[in-house]
Amino acid sequence: MLFVRILREYERGVVFRLGRLLNAKGPGVAFLIPIVDRIVKVDLRTITLQIPPQEVITKDNVPARVNAVAYFRIVDPKAAIVQVEDYMVATSQIAQTTLRSVLGQHSLDELLSEREKINTILQEIIDEQTAPWGIKVSVVEVKDVEIPQGMQRAMARQAEAERERRAKVINAEGEFQASERLKDAAKVIEEHPVALQLRYLQTLLELGSSQSTTIVFPAPIDLIKPFLDRVPESRPSNPSIAPEHRQAA
Repeated sequence: MLFVRILREYERGVVFRLGRLLNAKGPGVAFLIPIVDRIVKVDLRTITLQIPPQEVITKDNVPARVNAVAYFRIVDPKAAIVQVEDYMVATSQIAQTTLRSVLGQHSLDELLSEREKINTILQEIIDEQTAPWGIKVSVVEVKDVEIPQGMQRAMARQAEAERERRAKVINAEGEFQASERLKDAAKVIEEHPVALQLRYLQTLLELGSSQSTTIVFPAPIDLIKPFLDRVPESRPSNPSIAPEHRQAA
């Protein structure tokens, strides 16, 4: 008499006969001898392992609370059953200790900005340690990094100061470029004085477009000097002397 077990496509059956390991069976129908054979089912699908939050101290002595997730699957069912008592618990413990160890070797800035690099390091280390158990770790992702409120406020002030610094640098750079252009404009006006008069008239036109205010704009003497030069010389101060008398005199 034989027992019949049905194994799905993603399942394998590790069979022990009188305590001795046989080849893994499945998928499909597996025939077992009663009392003599014992079968342990193993799921070959990718397993999602939630790594509990870990309290870590970064390289620059900043406390942080980090949680992560790991994705792995069993590639050798016999090793997963024979080489380790409970592969789920063992993989979880390896992931937790590796997470604390790796993050302790990086600063907070690296932890926040180089997440992909840290994920790759975690995946390689955990995969190497679980390989003898017939487990392949495909992905490890750091989900969330929690830091103290005081550190968050300090980082916010640092970011604000950095933005102000950039704004001042950009403003100074704009002033420098504007001064360079004004210098070039001054050279053009020096070579062509009429350009200053045209600029003056353009400024008056721009000011006259607004009727909400009254603007007193002084007229430079250089603008009216050409007209003063054309005025004829003034006559004698005694207008009562006739022209003929002036000629006689």
